[in-house]
Amino acid sequence: MATVDTKTAQPRERILRAAAALLAEGGREAVSTRAVSAAAGVQAQTIYRHFGDMQGLLDEVALQGYATYLAAKQAQDEDGDPVARLRRGWDLHVAFGLAHPALYRLLYTEPRPGRQFAITGDAQQVLLRIVERVARSGRLRTGVEAAAAMIHSSGMGVTLTLIAAQADGRLADYDGLSESVREAVLTAVLTPVGGTGARPDAGERPAAVHAVALKSLMRDGVRSLTSGERALLCEWLDRIATGSGTETDARSTGPA
Repeated sequence: MATVDTKTAQPRERILRAAAALLAEGGREAVSTRAVSAAAGVQAQTIYRHFGDMQGLLDEVALQGYATYLAAKQAQDEDGDPVARLRRGWDLHVAFGLAHPALYRLLYTEPRPGRQFAITGDAQQVLLRIVERVARSGRLRTGVEAAAAMIHSSGMGVTLTLIAAQADGRLADYDGLSESVREAVLTAVLTPVGGTGARPDAGERPAAVHAVALKSLMRDGVRSLTSGERALLCEWLDRIATGSGTETDARSTGPA
């Protein structure tokens, strides 16, 4: 059973340590008021005084446990190839889940309205910034938000699959799964590198790629355009990027 040093740490810290240890040992169900009180050497009312309720305690445990992962994610080199950063970020995410399976489930599989994104939102913003850099380099074939959603949801699905396999002692059966899915997702959202540069090949609808890149660059603001003009230009760029109706419209509005 989880125990903490009841002499050196303050009650709040003892409670957090006890809850984190119980979570790691037995999952969410193991973090009860009675178990935390016993492990931390405090009364139940002490938990409620510091955290409001058990959900407040779990949120704080999740936030502290996530801090190390987030720091590693934010510390990735801002320079260099953004596609390489996407790969490193994916691998870091999966590794975090396998190292902290109970915490990962708490973060990603328990809906907490108004609180879920407050904990994981910073990591989402890191991912969006990396995808933005990919778009600006002319390597993204979809919109920034759509690509980030595909990468995040796929990475989360792979991580949860591997966590379940790890719990069953069958992790070796899934060797290579993370890398295979990662590359499949990146292939879906990225344009291939042509030759030694990063220009898309002839079959990659270069106008769409450039539209995505230009829209991403416009996020910094274009002072020469009004807000209405920017909105209209973004709408046009979205249509070019998705290829919605361009050829049909051109045929229907052309000379009779």
